[in-house]
Amino acid sequence: MAGKRLLSCWRRGALWGWRKPCFECTTLLLEMIFWQGPRFRDPYEPMSRRGVTVWFTGLSGAGKTTLSCGVAQQLRAWGLPVEVLDGDLVRQHLTKGLGFSKVDREENIRRIGFVAEMLTRHGVIVLVSAISPYRAARQEVRQYIGSFIEVFVDAPLEVCERRDVKGLYRKARAGLIQHFTGIDDPYEPPEQPEVVCKTAEQSISECIDLVIQSLKSRGYV
Repeated sequence: MAGKRLLSCWRRGALWGWRKPCFECTTLLLEMIFWQGPRFRDPYEPMSRRGVTVWFTGLSGAGKTTLSCGVAQQLRAWGLPVEVLDGDLVRQHLTKGLGFSKVDREENIRRIGFVAEMLTRHGVIVLVSAISPYRAARQEVRQYIGSFIEVFVDAPLEVCERRDVKGLYRKARAGLIQHFTGIDDPYEPPEQPEVVCKTAEQSISECIDLVIQSLKSRGYV
């Protein structure tokens, strides 16, 4: 009966604002809008699915973006909610005004962590790809987010320099880029990461499998 009444109101234009809908249809529409079922969930209400932030850290050229995109592709194929926060893209938008001093780098990580926490809280698997060179900053976002998996994308500096398609290492060694991680700015490797991907020794698929298995073992997938 409710469906027939709504159809009747729709045909005479009441639901499009041309005429005033009847009381029963108004009540039914309000119930549909505010019903907290699967199709009408409040978009700001945390989901029951457990979200998590997977934080890929390592030198420039280590393979962070490649791995995060590979993991994202696999998770999306399974129909899971995934967002990738790539450090380079974030700097073009969210943290555009920040430089590469220690203070600015830490602020960059805090802002990425803020976005990652919101997405994680709403059931999203967040894949962060950022150099994030300082342990203290990574520990800060770990504590803030809570559901957190740290992936150390481990590649020797000389390997990263050989992969340097953008020529950043050459510019840094020539003094054209200041505060470049691994050259004139330190990188502090994780002491107890959940996952270690040695991209100079392991294939991309092997590294992706390590991350997926970590998610499975913790119940996120």
